[in-house]
Amino acid sequence: MTDDSHTQALPDWPMFIGVTVDTTDPEKLAEFWSALLEVPIEHRTDDEIHLSRQPRRGVTVSFQRVAAPTAGKNRLHLDLLVKDLAVARKRAAELGAEEVAEHDRDGFHWLVVADPDGNQFCLIEPPADGGA
Repeated sequence: MTDDSHTQALPDWPMFIGVTVDTTDPEKLAEFWSALLEVPIEHRTDDEIHLSRQPRRGVTVSFQRVAAPTAGKNRLHLDLLVKDLAVARKRAAELGAEEVAEHDRDGFHWLVVADPDGNQFCLIEPPADGGA
């Protein structure tokens, strides 16, 4: 008899649970993102490393070994909401991120940065009034 309690609890529609990043060096990227997101590494194999979920937030980030780096700009990126963009910018740089661009729109101020593998992501500071 199989335990199908997990499938019974799932909704009929897809449920977003995580993001997997292809990389030639999962260890390096997992260490960077573990430090940036302040979460421990939860599971590790030779080809994949999974970070723990952030408290009270349901998405996981994983790093999967591939033979060659992805050419060009990544087509999918992570958006990270931050309390203080200056603090987040400094911390990301200290961990090895490189700044790519800075933007302001509709009261939001954000910084596009690249992780040590060149994957771009955004550090987003919301408007001071809490929304646009």
